Formats: sequence, C-alpha cells, structure tokens
Amino acid sequence: MRDLLAQLVVLESPSTVPDAQKALLQLLARELTSLDYRARILSGRTTGGHLYARPSHRARHRPLQLLLGHCDTVWPLGTLQDMPLEIGGHLMRGPGVYDMKAGLVQMLFALRALRALSYDPPLTPVVFINSDEEIGSPESTRHIQRLARVVDRAFVLEPSLGMEGKLKIARKGVGRFTIVIKGKAAHAGLNPEEGASAILELSYVIQQLFALNDAARGITVNVGMVSGGVGVNVVAPESRAEVEVRVLTPEDARWIEERIRALQPVTPGVTLTVKGKMTRPPLEPTPRNQALWGLAKQLAGTLGIDLLAGVVGGASDGNTTSLFTATLDGLGAVGGGAHARHEFVDVDKLVERSALLALLLLAPPVR
Repeated sequence: MRDLLAQLVVLESPSTVPDAQKALLQLLARELTSLDYRARILSGRTTGGHLYARPSHRARHRPLQLLLGHCDTVWPLGTLQDMPLEIGGHLMRGPGVYDMKAGLVQMLFALRALRALSYDPPLTPVVFINSDEEIGSPESTRHIQRLARVVDRAFVLEPSLGMEGKLKIARKGVGRFTIVIKGKAAHAGLNPEEGASAILELSYVIQQLFALNDAARGITVNVGMVSGGVGVNVVAPESRAEVEVRVLTPEDARWIEERIRALQPVTPGVTLTVKGKMTRPPLEPTPRNQALWGLAKQLAGTLGIDLLAGVVGGASDGNTTSLFTATLDGLGAVGGGAHARHEFVDVDKLVERSALLALLLLAPPVR
C-alpha cells in the first residue's frame, strides 16, 4: 500500500493542468484491470477526464454500490521540488497524499482483498474517480448524479477528519457568487461630482455580505477577492467581489442566496449585478445516511476501532450523491494537513481503514 501510494504521489495531478492527469488515470485503470474490472477513461472537455470501472463479470439485476474518489490535487506542478515525498516512521508526507491519494489506495486494496479471498459482495462495487473535484467538479457532477441515481449506496474515500479518523456525516453546502458593480468614471480632481464610484458602492456591499455571517446557524460568507478601478486619479467606473458561502441546511442555502440576490445599490448612478449560485448542496445526516453510519460503527467495532463521526465545513462529491442515495464520507486516510504544506497520512492506519471498507462492501443493504 505504501509503495502504490508513493507512485500516486509522485505523479503530480493539479486540477488545472488536464494533461497532468493522464498518467495517473492510466495507472489507476491498470490497477483496476488487474482486479478483473473493465476500466474506461471518460474524456473531459476542460479537465483531464474521469475513470469509471465495473467488474468484467457481474450478476445481472444485482444492486450496485459506488466507490467514489478524486485524483486531482490543489498543488501546482513542480511542488515536489520543495515539498518532496517523505516517509519517516509511520508518516508519509507529500502533495495530495492525504487529500486524497491514500483513499484511492485504500479503495484498491479493499477490492484486492475481496478478490484474493473470493468474496462476492451482495451489491456489485463500481468505481468512479474524477479529476476536477478540487475545483467543484464542474464536468464530473453529471456523471456522479447519474451513478448516484442507480446505486443503493455510495462510499466516499475523502480523507477522514483528524487523527481520530472520524467519518464525515455532515458537510456544508457551498455557493460561489460574483458581485459586479458599474459606476461612472470622472476625473478625481477636476470633476469628481460627475462620477459615481463603483468602489464606494462595493465597500457598502462588502459590509452587507459580512453581516450575513451567522455562527450559530453555521452560515459563513466570505468576500475572498475584490478588484476595481482604473487609476488612482479616476472615480472608479467598475468593481467586483468574489464571494463564497457555506451553509449546513438546504433552507439556509435558499435563504442566503435570496439575500445575496436581493442586494441593491445605495450610491446614486451605479448598478449592481449578482452572478453565481449555490454549487454544492449540504450533505445532511439523513436517516439513510445515519443508517449507513451505524453500520460502519458496528463493523469498525469488529476490527477493534472505536469509530467516531464529525461535521465539516468543506464540501465533497458526497454532497451530490447524498441527494440521491445513502452516502458515507470520510472513509479515506487518517492524517492531516489537507491543502497545507505539512500534509501527511498515518501509514499504519491504511490497512485497518481498507479492511473497514472491505467489510462495508460485503454488508447487505441497510434499510
């Protein structure tokens, strides 16, 4: 497992460099083919493509279960030069090792274990690995939705939460919005009264947006980027703000989107336009998701693992599958430092996490 993970990590695979995904997807396809899976790489228009695999031989009309993960990372090409793969003691470090290449290794070895022991799961496992999750899965979401509609359950190999290895039973939904303000240019010294400052209006909008934050409800609104103006001696004719929203419930998603779309300018002579939407729904602890979590906790007990669960602010493709089928997220690696330079996994935990996944794959449907 350690050796395969090392191979995956040194194949750098940033979301924004489609060609970088090819070698990694081909390696994963070969691994699945060796397990008697039919692996097909789906070409992407703006991404490196995605991998879908199913057993070469399966019983007709048998229900399906989905193994879901991503192979892209947030790290640019060349990161290995100053953030190299390192293995020391029980820790492995490197770009993407925790989020989420170790989860892919655990997935492959769970399937390898079932094959080696000639175990035939009651639900046929199918695999989908995308290359655009870190940028919101713009191309792959339609594939994920299609699969989620036909499977009985989905196991998401995103990394677990913290060194306790908690599963993720709830995730916030995410929205991305752009506020564009148009004003009127004028000379800042000769005739400023003839202008209408888009930057002045943006200052009011930013305050209104931050006022929407509500820690008690788990609502976060962040103006992460702003731009505007054409020169220090010109009344700004245009400005814009890039905004991210995170919420715990669909009701709050609708509420926050309504508030953002209802923004009105207060500066005379300017106009305000809102673009964007909620891009990922919340992953909620629905009854079917809770039933799957209960099964995981029970099976973990047979391995001597006291499995815990938590709620996180980050979203995943599990947010999407949960709309259509029972979903269990955070089954991937134990470690820390997602999207951080100290990213690492606990190599000693790879085997037990893979064993837990294998037991879940062998479990009958939970009703």
